[in-house]
Amino acid sequence: MLPLIPHPDFPALAVTNVEADAVRSASGRLELRYVLSGAISKLLLPGPSTPARADDLWQHTCLEAFVRLPSSGGYYELNFSPSSEWAAYRLDGYRDGMTSPQLEPPRIEIASTPERLELRASIELAELSDEEPWQLGLAAIVEEQDGRKSYWALAHAPGVPDFHHKDCFALELAAPDRP
Repeated sequence: MLPLIPHPDFPALAVTNVEADAVRSASGRLELRYVLSGAISKLLLPGPSTPARADDLWQHTCLEAFVRLPSSGGYYELNFSPSSEWAAYRLDGYRDGMTSPQLEPPRIEIASTPERLELRASIELAELSDEEPWQLGLAAIVEEQDGRKSYWALAHAPGVPDFHHKDCFALELAAPDRP
């Protein structure tokens, strides 16, 4: 698990730690795992919902992944809510040319205790090159019951939280070996 760093201008009170992990399969599937630790009961979490595509998930507690190829200016933004709702966007460049790609719905699993929230998501990204490494930004937006939000990422760019910034793509997943 990799530690996500809270943005210094938006400290968290309820959550003490956020970790994430990503695994790329030979078939083009991205497996993600996020673990939030702290006073989970003090978070504003959406209730369980039917798994469905939904917009604006980032306005509340949301776990995110940004995926790009080194040879391309475009990237994917993937959003996963503890409600089991999800979103996927393809962008042509930095915050530009956003479309909704036709992807299979991800598998999402959520487990929660008073001290821990875990979300696992698995999504097929086979249209990305299977020979190039994938560069990822892993991030979390955490909303507390009083409306306070904290922004967590592998790395932050200078200034306001901006998970789309190139500096946030801090993890590289090599192309898997083929049998």
